[in-house]
Amino acid sequence: MNTSPLWPFVILLLCVVTIIALITKLRVHAFLALIGVAILAGLLAPRGSLPGEPARSHWIQAVEITTLEFGTVCGKVGVVIALASIIGGCIMESGAADKVVRRFIAAFGERRAGLALVTGGFLLGLPIFFDTFFMLLIPLARALRLRTGKDYTLFVLAICTAGGVTHSLVAPHPGPLAMAEVLKLDLGWSVIVGALASIPPVMFGWQVSKWLNRRCDLPLRETAGLSLAELQCISNQPETELPSFAASILPVLLPIVLISAASFLAAFGGAARVGFAYPLIEFIGNRNIALLLGALLAMSLVVRHRKLTLAALGTLLGPALETAGVIILITSAGGAFGGMLKHAGVGEAIRHFAMGRDLNLIFLAWAVAVLMKFAQGSATVSMLTTAAMMVGVTSGAELPYHPMYLFLAIGFGALGLSWMNDSGFWVIGRLSGFTERETLRTWTVLAFAMSVAGLLETLLLASLLPFK
Repeated sequence: MNTSPLWPFVILLLCVVTIIALITKLRVHAFLALIGVAILAGLLAPRGSLPGEPARSHWIQAVEITTLEFGTVCGKVGVVIALASIIGGCIMESGAADKVVRRFIAAFGERRAGLALVTGGFLLGLPIFFDTFFMLLIPLARALRLRTGKDYTLFVLAICTAGGVTHSLVAPHPGPLAMAEVLKLDLGWSVIVGALASIPPVMFGWQVSKWLNRRCDLPLRETAGLSLAELQCISNQPETELPSFAASILPVLLPIVLISAASFLAAFGGAARVGFAYPLIEFIGNRNIALLLGALLAMSLVVRHRKLTLAALGTLLGPALETAGVIILITSAGGAFGGMLKHAGVGEAIRHFAMGRDLNLIFLAWAVAVLMKFAQGSATVSMLTTAAMMVGVTSGAELPYHPMYLFLAIGFGALGLSWMNDSGFWVIGRLSGFTERETLRTWTVLAFAMSVAGLLETLLLASLLPFK
């Protein structure tokens, strides 16, 4: 058994380097890379440190505990991610998302179309994964450029501003969802706090977007998918052919309201305040049930609007569930990797290293998440790995502020440095028609600016409102 206090750091270094090499250099799928590295962490862990030892072989337990950790995370987030993916897919197919954005543009005016994209996109970005969200709204940004003849960079970055932060801070996005589980935080409160904390960085990001638009006003180019002529047809589609605004927004807002209401009542004396109704509120506010109700509303909306049979609906949902399946696999594998780092003693080693040193744990969590995002590209992997490490660091320690601030710091850090090993970087660049250099000059700068703004906000709130 290796008892060196530095051995857990060696395990961490080897695992991180392996992840970087597998994902960025060898282009191994993130699921395979994370599962493989989780097993590697178990194999390198000191003998006797894994559950089930010494009755069973250390090598066998490295594999078995990895699969158990995988199943634990999958059981907690799998249904939620699948239902959120259904809501997103149905909102896209029914025209509901188009309706929401058009209503916001009508409210703000075409001169403030970019601000309308930020505001409407913020609501739509709450339940829809970033890649899907960007694919959904980029045709509207391109159509707005056709209509106004200017500010294409601003319209694209407005979408990124709205969707980037919610992807890192608000469940049911997989990273925040898994972080809430790892950090043992109430999911409903994480949604409320994450959504509210997202607002100042989004506002700051909007100002940065306007500055970048003045410095880098990029042209509208032909891209794969819809041609500019087809986009013109979309922008001219009569609004009477779209669902109503209330029906369009309800599948998005209902799950958020139900989950938040149940958490709020539980925190402030639930049963005593609402009596016999509390069990019902608690039930429908369960994240699985709330998202199921939202998914049923979204499915009924697309069935009515497009006059689909149940068989056709099943076919339509196929791509959304396939996307969800991949995300569930990656998220669960990331959770398994984080769990195996914990068994290997990495978190405990970092905690001992931090003891006696004047280290700000909020800044440490943010910095680790930024480095992990820069190293391997995935915000979700960055959040999962950093959260697992911080659990080990803070285990048994009395924080001077609520652990929710670590949640915020990690989420903002995972937004951090997006470059060419990030799938979101390529989605933004390819679908908008930006070159790699243009994407680095716009999206990468914007993401890091919002990340730093989020860190400063978190440090300030933890100092002024520690909630301890």
